[in-house]
Amino acid sequence: MTVTLDVAGPVATLTIDRPAKRNAMSFEMWSALPVLLGEVEADESVRSLVVRGTDHFSAGADISEFTTLRADPEGARRYGAAVHAGERSIATLHKPVIAAVTGVCVGGGCEIALACDLRVAAPDARFGITPAKLGIVYNATSTKRLVEAVGPAWARQILFTGELVDAATALRIGLVNELCEDPVARATELATTMASRSQVSVHGAKTIITRITDGNHTEDESVHTLYEASVRSDDYAEGVRAFLEKRPPRF
Repeated sequence: MTVTLDVAGPVATLTIDRPAKRNAMSFEMWSALPVLLGEVEADESVRSLVVRGTDHFSAGADISEFTTLRADPEGARRYGAAVHAGERSIATLHKPVIAAVTGVCVGGGCEIALACDLRVAAPDARFGITPAKLGIVYNATSTKRLVEAVGPAWARQILFTGELVDAATALRIGLVNELCEDPVARATELATTMASRSQVSVHGAKTIITRITDGNHTEDESVHTLYEASVRSDDYAEGVRAFLEKRPPRF
């Protein structure tokens, strides 16, 4: 397996580590993601996650496996299910996830980055989603994430052409949040900041944002439960106390 998980204080780092293949994701690597993300979810000491590559973020799925593992409809379904489960394990994590993008971020690599809450990229990073070069129909859930990030017009251009987008364009269209010389350092800084904030607030915000992007704009009982739980929380008491005492809160 060439995906590793490290924990330093409240921040975990998931590293795609297969530089000889520009961090292309094998079936085994896709299959490992739900297990590793499950560890992050279960570890109460971890409050945020950074996803990174080594020299490149990821060149996508390992196409060399397609003639064997994805050679027929049954194999394609099995392979697609592993990719979808890996992407979903990132997207549904209850903790903030930040992608630190260097080099190429293409195909399945871009799918992983879009599953994260934020994307920070190097100025020379390149992005693309290339099923149109392979005769593959892109997964609906991942297409939705692309549309949410860049809008339908740019989603069409990216998917219809399969062409790569440079970092400046990615920033302009909303595919990334920031450009910086050291994306890993910046992503870790953001993750550390998020880890220092009220987790009641962070988790509540992530839940409500997900509801909105899923088309649910109503304030139902589950949302009211979030509101009420926050008011009863230790974080709320500490936040108000710290404000009145003019000191940083300790969550």
